[in-house]
Amino acid sequence: MKFLDLAKVYIRSGGGGGGAVSFRREKFIEYGGPNGGDGGGGGSVWVETVDGLNTLIDFRYQQHFFAKSGQPGMGQGRTGKDGDDIILRVPVGTEVLDEDQETVIADMTELGQRVLIAKGGNGGFGNLHFKSSTNQAPRRANPGQEGVERTIWLRLKLIADVGLLGLPNAGKSTFLAATSNARPKIADYPFTTLHPNLGVVGVDGIEFVVADIPGLIEGAHEGIGLGVRFLGHVERCAVLLHLVDGTSETVAEDYNTIIGELEAYGGDLAFKNRVTVLNKVDALDDDACAAAKAALEEACGGPVMEMSGAAKLGTTDVLRALRVQIDDDRLRAQIGEQEDVPWQP
Repeated sequence: MKFLDLAKVYIRSGGGGGGAVSFRREKFIEYGGPNGGDGGGGGSVWVETVDGLNTLIDFRYQQHFFAKSGQPGMGQGRTGKDGDDIILRVPVGTEVLDEDQETVIADMTELGQRVLIAKGGNGGFGNLHFKSSTNQAPRRANPGQEGVERTIWLRLKLIADVGLLGLPNAGKSTFLAATSNARPKIADYPFTTLHPNLGVVGVDGIEFVVADIPGLIEGAHEGIGLGVRFLGHVERCAVLLHLVDGTSETVAEDYNTIIGELEAYGGDLAFKNRVTVLNKVDALDDDACAAAKAALEEACGGPVMEMSGAAKLGTTDVLRALRVQIDDDRLRAQIGEQEDVPWQP
């Protein structure tokens, strides 16, 4: 199945049915009076998150979603049938954007969340509605309200606890394969990962989700390489795992390249908690490993962990460090929610 995380969709809600102008005409009834019914309401367009989806591929083959209009009112006081709603089913983590791709209409972060995107038009009143003591035979009815037509964008941001960052061939996919049941493509050439991968990893009986995105290179914010279009998938993560290839001769420059792209991307991504790891240490001798670690610690200004995803050396310690960061983030989120709740006596 192909991965699609951005889709343009054209939607239109149904218009309301017009009211009816009708009079009761029956034998032996001299003054029947008006009996025109109201028109039915138009169908609305909803967006709903469902389980079992992790891509927007369905919207590549269907981009137009038009709800049914309401039926007109009829005689004998009969109301027209309402138009059927249309539901756009999307995976959890989908953002609904306006046509400018900047205005966020809805952020679908919970399973079963449902948001109204385009409301159907109201049905028009029939002449029965306008009957009064001074106007006993009204000959007017309202037309139905028109539906809403708009263009929206659906953008998927994967829900994960940890996001993997690094240059191409830094060992991100190897780490994901070594610590989870995910089987991303692994090869000895750059950009083997062309779309994000998710894996569930576990340590000390606790599981969390790790997202692997294609590697970044210098100038990615300008569209070089695969660009930064996939960085949105790690915006929701609690912590970022930054892998640096220990066999590289420019360890510090490699680290600064990724940090520079995060800062150019904008938002809070550059300020998220990070765990920096020197990878592929199994291919280094003790002196080379110590020199690379010292250079990386000087570049990042903090502690650096050592690991080899291929040899599964140090992976457990890295997972435990990530788990601590995730627990701290969840605790801060719970404290923030409690502070937002108003005090009740």
